[in-house]
Order: sequence, then C-alpha cells, then structure tokens
Amino acid sequence: MKIVADNLQAASRRVARAIDERDGETVRAVVRRSLTAGADAIDINPGPLAREPEEKMTFLVETVQALTDKPLLLDTTNPRALAAGLAVARNPVIINGFSLEPDRLAGILPLATQYDADIIGYLLYPDNRVPLDVDGCLALAADLLAAAEKAGVPGERLILDPVIAPLIWDDGLRHNQAVLAALPRLSDLFGFPARTIAGISNLTTGPAAPDRRLRLEQAFIPMLAAAGLDMALMNTDHAASIQCLRACDLLLHAEVFAWAALT
Repeated sequence: MKIVADNLQAASRRVARAIDERDGETVRAVVRRSLTAGADAIDINPGPLAREPEEKMTFLVETVQALTDKPLLLDTTNPRALAAGLAVARNPVIINGFSLEPDRLAGILPLATQYDADIIGYLLYPDNRVPLDVDGCLALAADLLAAAEKAGVPGERLILDPVIAPLIWDDGLRHNQAVLAALPRLSDLFGFPARTIAGISNLTTGPAAPDRRLRLEQAFIPMLAAAGLDMALMNTDHAASIQCLRACDLLLHAEVFAWAALT
C-alpha cells in the first residue's frame, strides 16, 4: 500500500491558522515530517474554504510542490479551490473527490476531464449514507464508474474510496466489514484493475483513548492490506501504524525473510 499523509488538514488548528496567515514555514514543517515518516503522497485538505478559496489552495499547492515531486491529493468540496489548485499543480495530482451527490457530480467531477486528473469517488449514496452490505458497496462502485465515464473520465482514472466508518457509528462496524468483503471484488466488477484508497484515521474518530485508537488502527491495517487496498490515507505521526503497513506489504508482496525491509 502507498501511504498518503493526511496531516496537512484544516481540522488541525495549527494548520488552519497557517492557511489563514499564509504561513509557509508551518506548512513546510508538516509536509517535511510526513515525508520523513515515509509518505508516498500528500493530501492537501484545507476544508471547504468559504473565504478566499482560490488564493488559499494556490498557496498550499505551490508551497507543498516546492518541497516534493510526490503526488498531491486536493481534498476540498469547493470546486473553485480545486480548479485553482489544479491550474498551478506541477506534480501528479488526484482530485479528492466526488460522490453521487448532485452538487459534486456537477461541480467536481468535470474538473477531472478538464485537467486530465485522477479522481477519487466515494462509496456513498446521494444523501451521504454509507452502504451496509457488500451488494450495496458494489452497486455504488458501478454507479460511480458509470458517472465518471459519462463525464468523459476513463475508468482507469477513477480511484474508489469505500469511506471507512467510525466505529462509534451505530452501523460503523457492519459497514466496515462489508468494505473488507467488497474490496477484492471490485476489479472483477469493473473488468480491469480497480484502484482504491481508504482513510484509516476515520476508524477511530471519537472519544476513545489514544492507545486504544492505535491498537484498533493497527489491527485494521492488515485486514485492508489482505483485501487489496492500494492507498492508505493516514496520520504519518503514527509510527507504529506505518511500520505495521510496511510489514504487511513485505509479507504480501516481497520475500518473507527480507528482514532489511523492516528496519
């Protein structure tokens, strides 16, 4: 699995303040820390950006790509911000993302065609509910593929996000179990290799103690790896979770006794 750092997000007060104040040094510090931890890509999540969306996203994209040539995920519901970021991006870029919600279909999906970009599609119903069984996951995946192709986006440019549910949700565990069962079936459904990403940090959203959150996260990562997940959106400050993910990759895709890869 590729590691996508989710540390650069406006949910962090420090990051939110840096975005508002155009504090490049703080942004660079967050990104450098993620790259040092082993991030393969950086998710840029400034939130919905109700004010100055173009200026703020341009600032973030230009600041981050001055440090790295790794892929950037532009993560906002604001189409104006996305368009501004896409216009200045030199790195490979992924739009994060769209769902079957009408506003996102109309405002975000066409940007993937306009800027020839990969785009993430969320397995959500138009009212933002998550499916609770495998059939629901697969039906939504087929609908997302159809919507992308109708908009002129080749299926190979679509990346599916099954939307890991917080365990504190009433049906969170049931949904996540359906996700694990659905992931290995997506490529057969599409007729070509399906690409997938999941936000692992979502699993433990809520009031759980930090040590319990980490235990649950580290238990879930091998399950996602075995199900064939391609990209993990995660907090790169969780060093033990990063090591867990790397060990999964080693066991699934490399020589079992390649001990050097674990150091």
